[in-house]
Amino acid sequence: MSRKQYEVLQWASSFLEANNREARVAEILLQHHLGLTRTEFLMQMREPLPDDVVAALEQDVDKHVETGVPVQHLTGYEVFWGREFTVNPHVLIPRPETEELIQHILRTNQMERPVIVDAGTGSGVIAITLALELEHAEVYATDISPQALETAKTNAANLEADVHFLQGDFLKPVLDQGIKADIIVSNPPYISEAEADDLSDTVRNFDPELALFAEEQGLAAYQKLASQADVLLSQGGLLVFEIGHQQGEAVQQIIKGNFPPAETAVIQDINGKDRIVTATIK
Repeated sequence: MSRKQYEVLQWASSFLEANNREARVAEILLQHHLGLTRTEFLMQMREPLPDDVVAALEQDVDKHVETGVPVQHLTGYEVFWGREFTVNPHVLIPRPETEELIQHILRTNQMERPVIVDAGTGSGVIAITLALELEHAEVYATDISPQALETAKTNAANLEADVHFLQGDFLKPVLDQGIKADIIVSNPPYISEAEADDLSDTVRNFDPELALFAEEQGLAAYQKLASQADVLLSQGGLLVFEIGHQQGEAVQQIIKGNFPPAETAVIQDINGKDRIVTATIK
């Protein structure tokens, strides 16, 4: 006899918790395999589940428990700013905290047609979201990884976002084209190798190392970005960097080293942790 949806969900959630995994993964995976909206999913809790759906869920739950493979790699997408973005092992899985970069730029931008550069775009969530939210902006996105760029291009096509993609190391491909930017934004690698053991296996073993780790105690990317931005950023331009929660002062000092008159600030995220360094270039 087929088990009801709520019964399977209870089993999967309990199994995950017993194996030190997040119980909510069961709900995400089951909704994915059923192809239901959130409302439909909740309304059908007492409906019997097809055997093939139960089998697919069990396979994914077992794999997640055994390996720590992210649920987003099992479903193939993550939601960011209310939109679905394709993700895979070539790109960093977008985090909710990164949405606060978008919020800050939308709140502070005073230009009608800003030129925006997203350095190290990964899946493209920042560049694509800004292109869709600021319809008159000209948005460029760079990444050194050709596989990441292909993923970002797929997301831009799926979401009908107008973004110029360039392959290269952070801001270099934009510099090579002589483009001046009004806003430079980046969520670069900022974890030091010494911190690798502190990461969960879901992050450490599945997010690309290129998107996670940086030399110089995790500060190497900011040093390169600030140096490159020195030539690229227009007068009155804006730098917006996501940072590790203990890097605010160090990143401010790096920016000040390249832009002494800059007005810098550290912004905390919704959890009260330092998350963004922003600088206005005077």
